[in-house]
Amino acid sequence: MRLSRYFLPVLKETPREAQIVSHRYMLQAGMIKQSSAGIYSWLPLGFKMLRKLENIVHEEQAKAGHIAMLMPTLQSADLWRESGRYDGYGEEMLRMKDRHDRDMLFSPTAEEMFTDTFRSYVKSYKDLPLTLYQIQWKFRDEVRPRFGVMRGREFLMKDGYNFDIDKAAALHAYNRHLVTYLRTYERMGLQAIPMRADSGPIGGDYTHEFLVLADTGESEVFYDSAVTEISLGKRDVNFDDVDQCQAIMDEFTSLYARTDETHEEDLFNKVPEDRRRVARGIEVGQIFYFGTTYSEPLGATVDDGKGGQTPVHMGSHGIGVSRLLGAIIEASHDDKGIIWPEGVTPFHCGILNMRSGDDACDAACEDLYAQLTNAGLEPLYDDRDERAGAKFGTMDMIGLPWRITVGPRGIKNGVVELTSRRTGESEELSAADAVQRIVDIYTGL
Repeated sequence: MRLSRYFLPVLKETPREAQIVSHRYMLQAGMIKQSSAGIYSWLPLGFKMLRKLENIVHEEQAKAGHIAMLMPTLQSADLWRESGRYDGYGEEMLRMKDRHDRDMLFSPTAEEMFTDTFRSYVKSYKDLPLTLYQIQWKFRDEVRPRFGVMRGREFLMKDGYNFDIDKAAALHAYNRHLVTYLRTYERMGLQAIPMRADSGPIGGDYTHEFLVLADTGESEVFYDSAVTEISLGKRDVNFDDVDQCQAIMDEFTSLYARTDETHEEDLFNKVPEDRRRVARGIEVGQIFYFGTTYSEPLGATVDDGKGGQTPVHMGSHGIGVSRLLGAIIEASHDDKGIIWPEGVTPFHCGILNMRSGDDACDAACEDLYAQLTNAGLEPLYDDRDERAGAKFGTMDMIGLPWRITVGPRGIKNGVVELTSRRTGESEELSAADAVQRIVDIYTGL
């Protein structure tokens, strides 16, 4: 993409309404524009990032054998009354009536809709296990929306639902989701710690939140620092292997890690003192097992193979896709702007022309642009007729991991400058070597 042809409304001033880094940088980098309190328009760069994160979520869900679909954002109140949650959910649910005076609501979550779909089509235990999921916009009418996309009213969320014949099978689904979520976060350059949490209005006996450590986190967290040293890395995971998924679950959850809602001081004090940590965390996902909480009142049963009917055991699993953008920025930035991890960067590399209009610089940049594009990468070429300082400022703010700078002196000496956004380190290379270095970096991901 050529920056002269892209829509990137970068702001020079610090927005007054932005209280945390991610909100400020998303506004300044031209990623979002506030429409109303807690509701944002996603501008091209922000929308591109949403799609990047969505694709990673879809890919990891597919590896685990989960099946994507899409539910409506507007739901009938009848299903919620049937499950018993309509009156109890609270004022966060946006309720309305259609022209026929029927009660409707804007989806805050979708347990009822997925359960209704299941009960309409699945009749036999032979069709289990089954996990369905969607990535869909949700709405929760927060009293005080703040912190940009971190606590907005409208948000993009992946929510999935497993249907299993009994508790043992459903707990395997729970473990499987923990593993696939950890893989998802690691691909995004995040270390998300699974912590025992409160189930809230979803209900259920088992639940873990995934939290990214950040000073601006809404939750106080207590954990054993040893848990931050565990990683899935490139482990070959067989999601059908009950023992392997259980072992990974045990590895991550055997160490103390709790939110403030479930913290137990006596257990925390048993952690070696030098490993006890108290910090703030940003929730980026949560998994639940709630048994037959929804299947029984909604009649989601299957033939058990013995002549009877049995309610299925269920769980739900959510990832805040739009919130993840804020979490990544909170975890990866400096005083100049965003620093995107390579796995989620909107463009693989920036090309900065120090002297647009100079024949030699223009030709070198065009050649770099063509080589990177032909290698299957997506560069962002700043070909604008702007002063060099403005170009550097834009590149730093939008946070591309790598930048190739082309100037008259370098062209004369047969080199370009390759710079790491994360470390700030630069080196001079031939154009061909700079391209190969970028290709090698992304090939190794």
